[in-house]
Amino acid sequence: MNFNRNLLSDAVRYGLAAGAVGLLGLTAAPAIAQDDDAATLDRIEVTGSRIKRADVEGALPVTVIDRQQLEVSGDISVADFLRNTTFNSFGSFRPQSGSSAQSFAALSLRGLGSARTLILIDGRRAPIAPSAGQGQNLNSIPLAAVERIEILSDGASAIYGTDAIGGVVNIITRKDFNGVEMTIGAGNPKREGGETEEGSIIFGASGDRGTMLAGISYNNRGIIFQRDRPWSSGGVSTFGANLINARPAPGTLYGFSPGSFVAHPTNGSALPGFACNSNGFFRGGSGSTSRCFYDFTFVAADEAEVRNESTFARGQYQINDDWSTYLNATVSRLKTFGRYAPVPSSPFPGGQPFLPVGSPNHPAVRFPNAGYDATVPYFFRHRFAALGNRDTFTEEVAYDYQAGFQGRIGDVYLDVGARSSEVKYLDLGRNYVVGGLAQQFIASGRYNIYDPFGNPRSVLDSMIATINRDSGTKFEELFAIANMDLFEMGGGTAGLAVGVEYRKEEFFDIYDTLSSSGQIVGSAGNTAAGDRDVNALFGELLLPIMSNLEVSIAARRDDYSDYGSDTSPKVSVRFQPLDTVTLRGSYGQGFRAPTLDILTQQATFSADGVNDPQTCVSFGQPPGCQTQISAYVIANPNLNSEQSDQYSFGLVWDATDWLNMSVDYYNIEIENRISAISSALIISCTSGAQPCPAGVGTLPINVNPPVPSNGLGIARDPGTGAILYIQRGFANRGTLETSGLDFNIRTTFDLADWGQLANQLQLGYVDDYSFDGGRNLVNDPGYPEFRATLATQWTFGDFNFAWNLNHVDSTISNAGLNVRGGGSDYGYSRTLPSWTTHDLQATWSAPWNGKVTVGVNNIADKDPVLDPLDPGGRGFNFNLYDGYGRVPYVRYTQNF
Repeated sequence: MNFNRNLLSDAVRYGLAAGAVGLLGLTAAPAIAQDDDAATLDRIEVTGSRIKRADVEGALPVTVIDRQQLEVSGDISVADFLRNTTFNSFGSFRPQSGSSAQSFAALSLRGLGSARTLILIDGRRAPIAPSAGQGQNLNSIPLAAVERIEILSDGASAIYGTDAIGGVVNIITRKDFNGVEMTIGAGNPKREGGETEEGSIIFGASGDRGTMLAGISYNNRGIIFQRDRPWSSGGVSTFGANLINARPAPGTLYGFSPGSFVAHPTNGSALPGFACNSNGFFRGGSGSTSRCFYDFTFVAADEAEVRNESTFARGQYQINDDWSTYLNATVSRLKTFGRYAPVPSSPFPGGQPFLPVGSPNHPAVRFPNAGYDATVPYFFRHRFAALGNRDTFTEEVAYDYQAGFQGRIGDVYLDVGARSSEVKYLDLGRNYVVGGLAQQFIASGRYNIYDPFGNPRSVLDSMIATINRDSGTKFEELFAIANMDLFEMGGGTAGLAVGVEYRKEEFFDIYDTLSSSGQIVGSAGNTAAGDRDVNALFGELLLPIMSNLEVSIAARRDDYSDYGSDTSPKVSVRFQPLDTVTLRGSYGQGFRAPTLDILTQQATFSADGVNDPQTCVSFGQPPGCQTQISAYVIANPNLNSEQSDQYSFGLVWDATDWLNMSVDYYNIEIENRISAISSALIISCTSGAQPCPAGVGTLPINVNPPVPSNGLGIARDPGTGAILYIQRGFANRGTLETSGLDFNIRTTFDLADWGQLANQLQLGYVDDYSFDGGRNLVNDPGYPEFRATLATQWTFGDFNFAWNLNHVDSTISNAGLNVRGGGSDYGYSRTLPSWTTHDLQATWSAPWNGKVTVGVNNIADKDPVLDPLDPGGRGFNFNLYDGYGRVPYVRYTQNF
């Protein structure tokens, strides 16, 4: 282990030194003549293959997005651009205020999730996002540093290893640039919040022997508060100030559990004596149905403020005719701010704040003649608004350094290098409640629930905790790839690429002890930490059987130090029966390794609400009652990797010099998918209602839980059948299948004196998306059947005009889904309309090497598709649509 660490450290130091020497001698070194053999070093490597070749049109579907397409989009970040591609079938996670992954922006190719979508930077995998524990954070990649983006819409585990089931996105950074480029821009939405800023400075120089590029950049998007959008303002929460009846529940913390709302003839459940008419509180109902509600949208935000600041440098130096050295370095700092409403009393010790008999806060003690029963206790639904808003600040700093050598030994071309990538993540949350202390203060009367804003600041501060989370990931990597020509065939020279990789992965996600022990109200988290070694051996063979037929065969074996190994084969075929027609197809197997966060998670307590007749009856309650049980979230020591089988075939037609089109079909099946197992599922499957996932069973009763080595399952009292405890977590469970089509049409028209007109239409169609052989989910809420984009550019002299259209298909609504399942019809629409937005941009290339850009995204000010029964609570699918509305922007670029 130490040998590997020292080897990597020395390799990085040597690469940095070699790169520095090269950069110092860029313009002073004499020219060196290049012979034909040396020129072959310029062959390129296309995403999805390790074989360097001059022909970029291979057997796999690769979509290339160049720098100009990025600029005309009007987007300020890589995440914003990729989120709107048709391959992101059902949307993807983006920064959510107050979320445990508040700074995280993901991509979900084929709707398979960010953990099954591999993000590469210059052909090497981007580091895992520590805030999410899996997937790569697109927000940490500076858009100013990007030259182009290549999207491989096919599985690629045989080339890149784990996570490449849904596809691969390779972000190629800028390297060849001379001069200085400065850019500054800003956008101001018509609606409050979400304003944008961007800026960058790029320096580039080249000489006879090398090139250098360095730059700094920043981009910022402002916070969006729920009160500033009509669809998210006006929240109604019973966690305001409401009394709850206490029902007997032997074995629970207080011997009672929360029951129904108190139905006082005058006050209903509303706390007597509390005005409930300011600071977000308001009344509803009347008489016995009166409630004291809280508007959580009064202060809460939907989307967090996100700011990225990055520094990057790239350099390459030609040592001699055969060898060159290179150095890539990036440092990125990502800061976010989010706000949640003040803490509600959930989850809370015992279910809700408990008002025991005789407490100064008991309503019968406070108001002895108001009709409250002094002989019984009460529970209380409360909003700790007097303590202040829950504010979350995060900072994520990513360091990525790569150094290596490229050259040849004889007829073998080598790329040998080392890489160190580290991400440090800090999360700070203010104004959270320590549940045990709050309960003591409420029961003793020290905290006056009838006048919370009148409590002394010293009392309020005594209940508050500032929570924190310290997380990080680290990759240390060594790699060597060899390319060589083998022998002549009917269509040319057979090629071979072989390589080895060593990767050391480290992960830690440490919550403060109050949070990890379950003492904090309004937040929760599980500490996890671990490391693993990954060794890989891979090879790829290109066989040009005929001039119009080639076959590629690839295989890779990955050995993991913690769970085992996986072998991934793949074969692809490219056939060109006509000069203008190309047929392509592939079959491959892939895998996804269980991530370190779920393999190393420390056991954490959770009071889960469940429906279990045996437990209810044992407490003397009706069989249909809802009760809380003791659950422990644990790591699953028996977790294995997911396995996938996938195939695709397609057609490319270069119809004319102005028309090109393609269509590709894909089919993916994932077995042993890694899935979270809930308490409800464990109760159901162990009772025989459905099959249990592997590793879920009956746990011993004569232990002091949690005992992670016993795995997932349930323990019941042998006499009454009541649940004693549950251990839940992740397990391998069933299959996921999906299939669909990708369409792509490009046109280019030469308009003579009127310039040039270019169009690109992309459409992604999903035919099937189902779990465990169940029904097809396509057209369900959040699962649109197709997405489409249309990009049009007209270049006329010094002017460029762009029109971008983004379309998401209509789906059934949650109301319609409810009715289809036999539920009630609440009068809402049973379908959701399609969503189409239009973006316009105009750019003038000034004679002084400047560019002035003005544009408007979503020029029609289109609202997101609203769904009154959206389970996310935001009024619309936050992953699929956005609520920015019309966003005018300006940008200026100056080149020297």
